[in-house]
Amino acid sequence: MEKIYVAKLGKSIGLKGQMKIYIESDFPEQFKKGASFITSKNKTLTVEFINNTYDTVKFLGIDTIDDAKVFINSLLYTTKEESKKNCKLEKKQFFWFEIEGCSIFENGVLLGKVIEINRYPTDDYMTVETEKSIISQDPKTAKNFLLPYNDNYIIDTDIENKTIHIKHGFDILAAS
Repeated sequence: MEKIYVAKLGKSIGLKGQMKIYIESDFPEQFKKGASFITSKNKTLTVEFINNTYDTVKFLGIDTIDDAKVFINSLLYTTKEESKKNCKLEKKQFFWFEIEGCSIFENGVLLGKVIEINRYPTDDYMTVETEKSIISQDPKTAKNFLLPYNDNYIIDTDIENKTIHIKHGFDILAAS
């Protein structure tokens, strides 16, 4: 089971087991009563209630300061299945884990494969591992390049077939 990082727990707040929560997900709505998360210590915690105004959370069975202290600085994870179930995507939105591993094509030519995605201030950028046949034609070609995930470059994303069709990718690769 592959885990997806979604939040970090901070210090204990109050006397009844509440904790500070730092949500690191694009989908804060998944933090709701009854939702379960796996900690970095492999414990399952179920949300009893969450206060989004103060960024605090209370988990079932965590009822004292001492109970909460055990989980200070713990990372919270969910699964791909839970993400798909609890997070509502807009049209042309995809989970990063769906985009990773996709092949990048421009005008029918395979440029490479998405190996990771990073968030930068202006856009999300895909790190693309350049196709070996392109590198073999010119050994000076970059082994990896960054491609913004936005409408200026993305023509079509087909998650079922793990393909993304782009424009202007050769220009970015040449400049990398």
